[in-house]
Amino acid sequence: MRRNPFGVDICCRKGSRSPLQELYNPTQRSLERVSPPWLELSNTAVLHQMRRDQVTDTCRANSAMSRKRRVLTPNDLKHLVVDEDHELIYCYVPKVACTNWKRLMMVLTGRGKYSDPMEIPANEAHVSANLKTLNQYSIPEINHRLKSYMKFLFVREPFERLVSAYRNKFTQKYNTSFHKRYGTKIIKRQRKNATQEALRKGDDVKFEEFVAYLIDPHTQREEPFNEHWQTVYSLCHPCHIHYDLVGKYETLEEDSNYVLQLAGVGSYLKFPTYAKSTRTTDEMTTEFFQNISSEHQTQLYEVYKLDFLMFNYSVPSYLKLE
Repeated sequence: MRRNPFGVDICCRKGSRSPLQELYNPTQRSLERVSPPWLELSNTAVLHQMRRDQVTDTCRANSAMSRKRRVLTPNDLKHLVVDEDHELIYCYVPKVACTNWKRLMMVLTGRGKYSDPMEIPANEAHVSANLKTLNQYSIPEINHRLKSYMKFLFVREPFERLVSAYRNKFTQKYNTSFHKRYGTKIIKRQRKNATQEALRKGDDVKFEEFVAYLIDPHTQREEPFNEHWQTVYSLCHPCHIHYDLVGKYETLEEDSNYVLQLAGVGSYLKFPTYAKSTRTTDEMTTEFFQNISSEHQTQLYEVYKLDFLMFNYSVPSYLKLE
């Protein structure tokens, strides 16, 4: 077993308090970590309460749409990563820093095997056997963990996330599996007079074709969306599972380190920070939507509407909704 350079045992939570207790009923020790303690902690607590309320209110207001499914099955829980040592459940959403959060979960659950999240190769973080998900437990075990562990997720402006997924999966030459699996299908359905090469390779999907594929009723009838462009409410089921903490991509570092602080590991484990030069920005997203007709923009907004409302993202100013 590799020695942990932090010199701290990261296998198990210190003390008897769980992250859930720290979140809803912080100790004096927690309050002393921030300065000015009461003001900053109360602001953070109020912010996260507002985010929780926003989800609850949206679920209630859109109950017909958001609660089509009355009961979740274990298969619905495969995105919920479990850390038993620190009593955490993290629902990962692709294109919302999930590689770094999976790295952190590997450090937290590795019992000393890993210490620096950035030493874990990205592809290793996505190997399903490296992390335990909630669907691997029995029904009573699932219910116990949902009730007593702190559940959190990270969200992002829905269309920025969508453009990020498109850029990563359809404009990078190395993503041949996506080109074959989805690109060929999209071109066949959405492109008139497609060349034989385009139909065979599927490696030059235009953003307009991708959008047309997403809003095509046939697509959703055929199979669920791929996780990289599936809605957050379909991946993480926030109308059925009460998330204690909703982190945002816009405040990623701050929110991530708050989770680590609540888990009792914040003094020696921090969210990895580095500037990603290829990151999809709001300006970039605006540009991608320039060539999308107002009719298609309106239909696409309807697909992701609950994510916009639930996580308090306003309708983008560049949209021309009908």
